[in-house]
Amino acid sequence: MNIRYTLTIFVVFIFLSASQAQEMVTVEQAVALAIEKNYDIKLSENTLNSVELDNSYAFGAFLPQLNGSASRVWNTSNQKQLLADNSTREQNGLKSNTQAAAVQLTWTLFDGTKMFATRERLEELVRQGEINVRGQITNTVAQVITNYFNIVQQKQQLKATQEQMSVSEERVKLAEKKLQVGTGGKPELLQAKVDLNTQRTQVLQQEAAIVQLKEQLRGLVGMQLPERYDVSDTIIIDLGLKREDVELNIANKNFALLSAKRDIEIARLALHERKAEQFPTISFNSAYSYNKSTNAVSLNPGIPLYSQSNGYNYGFSAAIPILGGFNRRRLVQQAKITLSRQQTVYDQQKYMVDIGVRNAYVNYDNAKQVLQVEEETILLAKENVYIALEGFKRGITTFIELRTAQQSLADAYNRLINARYLAKVAETELFRLNGTLLK
Repeated sequence: MNIRYTLTIFVVFIFLSASQAQEMVTVEQAVALAIEKNYDIKLSENTLNSVELDNSYAFGAFLPQLNGSASRVWNTSNQKQLLADNSTREQNGLKSNTQAAAVQLTWTLFDGTKMFATRERLEELVRQGEINVRGQITNTVAQVITNYFNIVQQKQQLKATQEQMSVSEERVKLAEKKLQVGTGGKPELLQAKVDLNTQRTQVLQQEAAIVQLKEQLRGLVGMQLPERYDVSDTIIIDLGLKREDVELNIANKNFALLSAKRDIEIARLALHERKAEQFPTISFNSAYSYNKSTNAVSLNPGIPLYSQSNGYNYGFSAAIPILGGFNRRRLVQQAKITLSRQQTVYDQQKYMVDIGVRNAYVNYDNAKQVLQVEEETILLAKENVYIALEGFKRGITTFIELRTAQQSLADAYNRLINARYLAKVAETELFRLNGTLLK
């Protein structure tokens, strides 16, 4: 049995040594890698690039449209004519060719100010894209921080379990000695071994959970972390947050609300565009044309063998919408509905953000209070286990009392470690909601 326990201690030592040899990654390093390499952020940036490209060509709506055309056609035909005096004219293989070229210019001078609304809408889409990118970065950073400190939490839980294993191993040794000298029973030894094996299982489960969480973190940073790395052992929490400070001017700091505001403005400009389509469109038009035709033979004296013309024209045109199956009217009404819907979406989003802040702060404040209690409780539980173990050695404390003290210590560790993690999660969520996580 001694060889078995020695092997367990050796395995734990090897695990701890391997952890120390692994590259240490801080939460700041993980966040920096995520901002640079995270796939969701890259996709959001690509969307912004597409919108920026469209906006960079928005000036084209104010420029004239200039189009050119050119053609040359060769004809071969057979002709037969019956004249009024019953005479006929007939010729086969008549050849001719025609050349034509033209340049047309159309410049929209007035379209109900639709072109101005379109340009503003594209600019709003760029602003919204920038907000969405920052919002995606914030959400990703929150995921990275939460995942990182979940690993820290599992490490702390692993350390706590390993610490309790030393007490269980001592229980097994004492139970064996008592059984050998006749002062203890076998059930006492068996229960001590069962408790020790349970803790061994917990160690294996914790190690597996840590590996899985590390892989998740690698995925969040675009697989830029080494396959084997270690994280911090502590969770640092800002315990001075106040709800009123988080809620202050949150409508102008929360990225989801800022994006929803842009949706309202975009819908308003789209309505402007639809209304503009009901106005007349005034355009300036101009063209230059060149035509030349050559006929090898002509049966009709009135048809020239050679003809050429060129010249230009210019003027103004107006297109006045009168009746189009009420389609423009329908589009205006649809745009009004969209605008109303975006306003409702914003109000709903504002409500959800307000509730989210309140709930996150309740979690934060509760975890903070639990921390204060559990920091004291863990000291009491450790002292209680020490006293129970010493009493068990002298035969004053029963193994049931020692086991109860051990379980109390395990529960206290669980509550303390969980409270630290929940406080960090709530703190991160508060910073995410008020848009200050990147500062």
